Amino acid sequence: MRKMTVLRVAVVIFLGLHGHAAGMSILSGPHNLSPSGPGKIKSTVKKPVCEFCHTPHHAERSKTGPAWNRELSEVVYTTYQSSSLKATVGQPNGASKLCLSCHDGTIALGMTLNGQSVPSLAKMPPGETNLGIDISYDHPVSFLYDNALATRNGQLAYPSSLAKSVKLDKFGQLQCTSCHDAHDDAYGKFLVMDNTSSSLCVTCHNMTGWSAAPHRLSGAKWNGVGTNPWFHTPYRTVAANGCENCHKPHKAGGKERLLNYSVEEDNCYPCHNGNVASTNIQKEFRKPFTHPVESSHGIHQPTENPLWAPRHVTCADCHNPHAANSTQAVPPRASGMLAQLQGITLSGTPLNPLTNEYELCYRCHADNPGTLAPVVVRYTFETNLRQLFQSSNASYHPVEAPGKNTHVPSLLVPYTTSSIIYCTSCHNNDSGPGAGGTGPNGPHGSNWAPLLERELTTSDLTAESLQAYALCYKCHSRSSILSNQSFPMHSLHIVNLRTPCTACHDSHGVQTSAHLINFDKSIVFPGANGLVQYQSLGRNSGSCSLKCHNKVHNRTPYPGVAGGTRK
Repeated sequence: MRKMTVLRVAVVIFLGLHGHAAGMSILSGPHNLSPSGPGKIKSTVKKPVCEFCHTPHHAERSKTGPAWNRELSEVVYTTYQSSSLKATVGQPNGASKLCLSCHDGTIALGMTLNGQSVPSLAKMPPGETNLGIDISYDHPVSFLYDNALATRNGQLAYPSSLAKSVKLDKFGQLQCTSCHDAHDDAYGKFLVMDNTSSSLCVTCHNMTGWSAAPHRLSGAKWNGVGTNPWFHTPYRTVAANGCENCHKPHKAGGKERLLNYSVEEDNCYPCHNGNVASTNIQKEFRKPFTHPVESSHGIHQPTENPLWAPRHVTCADCHNPHAANSTQAVPPRASGMLAQLQGITLSGTPLNPLTNEYELCYRCHADNPGTLAPVVVRYTFETNLRQLFQSSNASYHPVEAPGKNTHVPSLLVPYTTSSIIYCTSCHNNDSGPGAGGTGPNGPHGSNWAPLLERELTTSDLTAESLQAYALCYKCHSRSSILSNQSFPMHSLHIVNLRTPCTACHDSHGVQTSAHLINFDKSIVFPGANGLVQYQSLGRNSGSCSLKCHNKVHNRTPYPGVAGGTRK
């Protein structure tokens, strides 16, 4: 029996010194603190390698298990917390507490319970390996990882499906040793497995949509200009970095969700500034009209109610970095770039995930109490775009459904009266593909208010030109409009009187008036009868009661083709 015990001890010592068959000896890694160790931190006094952590006799009094030869820190740690955390994280215990006896920087590395202490080995010096006592910037440890947690979270693997090298402790808790093997540095950072393409991360984290995400698949490389986006990894492509394109498991720049940087957009810009990704999106936010992502720091939460969250916009509001992909779609369906996002339906209820592009826009531009005032102030005032695009309205641009007007001769190919368009058909990058440019697609920034893909002048007395009304002429034939095919006095108003399109037409929708008629209050005023009114009298006729350019209209009829603009 005694021989068997000695043999077992010898096997344990051998494995501790030399690692598993495919691993590395502890003698060749930075945990060898003896004078022969290869690391920067090592003793000047000869001492058995194992004795820096282990002792065969009189081990640490709390009986932690592996014959521990060090005092344990008595400090109270600040632990990881976030709004989306489903686990209950307490103070570090078990193996994690053993690791922190060195890595929290409170106890000298050379201080052991038995054997000769080494005064030359002081506390862990400042740097990446000194986590300190505020470990809220580090992946949480010492929490129960069971089926109930995986179910509550919805994007965690069940314990039974974890890779064999990823082990929970005997109490079912995730500890430092679930990801790190202190005796084997074969994969770097003492990881229990190779983490190329985040193989270790995705053992536990099963993010919806990740399988098709460019952040998992892209072979794009950093071109060497500007900040290295992968300053904390040895990997050199987007796919190889995987989760670590944005996240840092220890000493992260941002506490919640362990982001590389505390400012949300700073995690996107290192790649999306043209130095890794093919287009420069960061540049778009320098234009005069943008989605103001840089003024919303720390507000967005993945658990927020999309109806009542404080008004804000961040990259993560419009793009889920775990799921966004290049899948194309046709209106009104959302493209892959909007995959796995929350939205607001036509009826005003939250939807997760959204189906149609406009459901994302409605999060901010519908029922949200912080909705911005319109550029043009009109007689029928409504800032809730969900209400303006309802198919029950008298007229609307066809974002939710095809328009009601079946006579729109000005429509350019490929548009028809059955077409549906996106919000981004009008609100988009003015140097993007929709405008004939090479910049990135999407409503990030524009030189035209309010974040329009092309110019649309709203000022009165503007000389008509292809450029002044370029947005309207994107879908509507300029020659058709000016030859009065839609309305017998278009040319008179637009060319002769220099009246802008927006003086009469509300481009989103009008609940009670046909042909998108909703007059600009700065140009159109009440007439002699005190009215500001347009009345449709059928496809070929209508009348106006108002005063415009000092011309009084008192139920002035407009016979002929009065079909109006596209609705």
